[in-house]
Amino acid sequence: MFGSPDSGPLRTKGFPEFLDVDALLAKGWTPLAFQQFVMKIHSRCDLACRYCYVYEMADQSWRDQPRRMSEAIADRAIERIAEHASRHDLPEIDVILHGGEPLLAGPELIARVVRGVRGAVDTGTRVNVTIQTNGVRLDEAYLRLFESLEIRVGVSLDGDAEGQDRHRRFANGRGSHAQVSESLRRLTAGPYHHLFSGILCTIDVRNDPVRTYEALLEFDPPAIDFLLPHGNWGAPPPFREPGSPAAPYADWLIRVFDLWYDSPVLQTEIRLFREIMRLLMGSHSRAEIVGLSPVRMVVIETDGSVEQSDILKSAYDGAPETRLHVLRDPLDRALLHPSIVARQIGAAALSETCHRCEIMSTCGGGMYAHRYSPDTGFAEPSVYCPDLYRLISHIGDRCARDVARLRGAG
Repeated sequence: MFGSPDSGPLRTKGFPEFLDVDALLAKGWTPLAFQQFVMKIHSRCDLACRYCYVYEMADQSWRDQPRRMSEAIADRAIERIAEHASRHDLPEIDVILHGGEPLLAGPELIARVVRGVRGAVDTGTRVNVTIQTNGVRLDEAYLRLFESLEIRVGVSLDGDAEGQDRHRRFANGRGSHAQVSESLRRLTAGPYHHLFSGILCTIDVRNDPVRTYEALLEFDPPAIDFLLPHGNWGAPPPFREPGSPAAPYADWLIRVFDLWYDSPVLQTEIRLFREIMRLLMGSHSRAEIVGLSPVRMVVIETDGSVEQSDILKSAYDGAPETRLHVLRDPLDRALLHPSIVARQIGAAALSETCHRCEIMSTCGGGMYAHRYSPDTGFAEPSVYCPDLYRLISHIGDRCARDVARLRGAG
């Protein structure tokens, strides 16, 4: 039995497979329209990163995907996005070009998609476009294209050469740090810095946190996303023993937080830290890794399949599937898929363990994919529960001390 969005914890096995969406609707719950549209314009990659959830984890559906999104599928996806934005009168949407490695799709398809979406949506809808790349192919020609199309660029980098080349390698084992660093200098040192949206860094606790952070700062990123390696209760992430009170990822992140927080000028946003601070101050979350805000993102795969977050590929084979397709289904239909509904009902999708925790509203159960258990589905706390508790508590304590000091001084 599932409660309404304002009720207590879920009590079921295999969540959210048997979530009663009709009952939620009857009680007055309504879904929120998608605002983020992830378009998988290419399904292959020119790196062979060891921890990649697309290629190296449970779901291997990439093998059956066409390498490149066809123009026909791209055009239909554009129509579906515009249809959804119009139906819900959205003032602003985000389109994220993703892969695989999206630059492999080529400049013609990228331009077709971006111009197509902007041309198809209503006049009052702003379209923000971002491309997330590993940086290997980010040359001058692409930067000129992105400048002309107003595409912001996110680049994946795991720190210094040792940190980057530990996992982000070419298929022949050669590291990618030198090539990606050259691309980042091209992006940041010339006239294109305003296109830079930030760096995505996957944590490896064997890499020194301070050295990693300082290596990223060398490229003057406007933002850094530190990502926990994907894993769950059935396939734990590296160095995270399920049930252990140890918190190696919190220890790593706390060293970066203290350095960042004590900086006299916080020029680079670290999204995880900023989101936790926002939540502690009573604001809503803007990132799915923490908080209880509804997730409003949908993925369109290379073949036109409509899917949930591709991070769910780390859980089990077929986890992101909705069985919907842009050729026959409006995106509104995905809003009532149980797995997407589960991402929009807040605390009602959390376990009893989470409901007994004093930081539930800040943690929000952690990232949805990290809650998966082969026995109960997504009905567990995050496999990173001790890390999240320690990190949030540390940030809360530091902020509380500063607030108390300011009040005393006043």
